[in-house]
Amino acid sequence: MLKNIIRAARLPFICASVLPFLFGSLIERDSFNFLAFIFGFICVCSTHISANLINDYADSRSGVDWQDKDFYIFFGGSKLIQSGRFSEAFYLRAALLFASFAIISAILLALILKSIFVLLIFVLIIFLSWQYTAKPFQFSYHFLGEFFIFLLFGPVLVMGGYFIQTGIFPDIKSFLMSLPLGLFTAAILLANEVPDSREDSKFSKNNWVKLCKAERAYLLYYFLMFLGFSSILVVLFLDYLNLISAASFLLIIPAVKVGQIIKKDYASKNKLMQSSKLTINMQMLVSLALIAGLIL
Repeated sequence: MLKNIIRAARLPFICASVLPFLFGSLIERDSFNFLAFIFGFICVCSTHISANLINDYADSRSGVDWQDKDFYIFFGGSKLIQSGRFSEAFYLRAALLFASFAIISAILLALILKSIFVLLIFVLIIFLSWQYTAKPFQFSYHFLGEFFIFLLFGPVLVMGGYFIQTGIFPDIKSFLMSLPLGLFTAAILLANEVPDSREDSKFSKNNWVKLCKAERAYLLYYFLMFLGFSSILVVLFLDYLNLISAASFLLIIPAVKVGQIIKKDYASKNKLMQSSKLTINMQMLVSLALIAGLIL
């Protein structure tokens, strides 16, 4: 039962949101507000889990996750609804529960910081995270999924962590530093969209892979990699990070490998599991390299 709950919530993948938030929180460390960080951390984790749960619920309701009931770990949903282990109602209730945790944490954070702005922003973030797949907007069904993933996992998390510690928003420094993490997370989504492209097309789940076709998706993947590593160069040039962060450029090697996998095996879900895994690990390692560039 516990294993299925972890699988439904996709707990191992919340590092994709935790690390950008931690990175943003550490940009300025002169007077680190640990209590505010903790409530921000709870809010980020709860929001991400809630979004994961409503994602499966919405994709089950639309029918897209019923086309292939096999579980591929990294893409295609948890398949626990399709296997009969959990119901759609369970996912909806669990999503609402974690959204409630996020809002309560946001309220407490607003009280700590004495800022209603914090609460309003976090409520907006929760709403946008649900609208990735849920109605009425369903961003991932209207060519906007990649943009909102970039926005939520890059500028929103990094600038949000920075704002909690400094009270400064908007801020060009934290925005520029957020770009690599947002771009690499968008690359995770792109890698995950390739194996699901056939099912997504049947149910009008319109994304960038549909625009460029699965056989050419590797070009878009390489473009995101180019933008991501170029943005790291920019923040290094501006001296926002220590040169230790330059170690992230070693990850160009697996990025090239992922592009080759997508190019060659775009029609094989089993082989594309490796490209998704490599991209997830790359985003995590880039995040750690950038964090090291701040604190070492």
